Amino acid sequence: MYKKVAVFGIPTHVGQAHQGARWGPAALRKAGLLERLRLTGTPVADYGDIQLDSYIEAITADDGPIHNFQSVVQVSDLVFTKLSANWVPNDQLLLALGGDHSISIGTIAAVANRYANLGVIWFDAHPDMNTVETSPSGNAHGMALAANLGVGHPLLVQVGGFRPKLRPENVVIIGARSIDSGEQRLIHQLGVRCYTMADIHRDGIEKIISESLAYLRSRVDAIHLSFDVDVLDPEIAPGVAIPVAQGMSLRECTTAFLRLNQSGMIVSLDVVELNPLLDHNSKTAVSTAALVSLLCTPHEMLKLA
Repeated sequence: MYKKVAVFGIPTHVGQAHQGARWGPAALRKAGLLERLRLTGTPVADYGDIQLDSYIEAITADDGPIHNFQSVVQVSDLVFTKLSANWVPNDQLLLALGGDHSISIGTIAAVANRYANLGVIWFDAHPDMNTVETSPSGNAHGMALAANLGVGHPLLVQVGGFRPKLRPENVVIIGARSIDSGEQRLIHQLGVRCYTMADIHRDGIEKIISESLAYLRSRVDAIHLSFDVDVLDPEIAPGVAIPVAQGMSLRECTTAFLRLNQSGMIVSLDVVELNPLLDHNSKTAVSTAALVSLLCTPHEMLKLA
């Protein structure tokens, strides 16, 4: 088990059209995320924010079928390099604060480079399984999981110098409810396990998490959790760029995260798509900070908190 939480801010919005996501890390810090961890006795190594201003300032209005493409690739490469140089697996739980979901191209590359057979649980209203050919928007944050699976633009899938980062059978999507037709085809083609909100409403989140852990436990040696805040219902989390109705409740997400914490399999996570410019009185930031603290507090300490 890890001995401390290594925190990295990744303040970028280059993977999507709304600027506010770059202030997500600052909003989570202001909402007391790190203080929540320290109050439970969790040691925190805060590496601050990765400096990305020059890449964001280099954005052009129209640069091809993938918007801000060069900036996305450069940010992903830099995230991979910084995390690889500073994060210590088996000693530190990696906590990456985004930023839009394209940061996972870099974060997962760094984690997959350290584990032979990495699993991923992808909490998201959207599967992010589009490619240049299928994306309705051209935004890279909707291509992130596909890229990690080795599908997409060569420069995106090759971040970190290797591909693919993930095997399809090692991925579980949870909470999806806005799935483009091209994504649906790719999910089916690759055989990625996907639990929609309809599945959660029918079977309950405890069963979904239990099935997911049982499914992954025999396949992987570690799990990265990617938490897109828009998996939550917009009534709970209004501060996201692409809200989708009928999302997860706080109770469902709390249950899921406590169970995942208890599994002892989570070695890293990224928290993405919090947009404080769209939030209401920091409601989304505070809820997100509370949920993330459940994942980052060692299980034995949670019992005492």
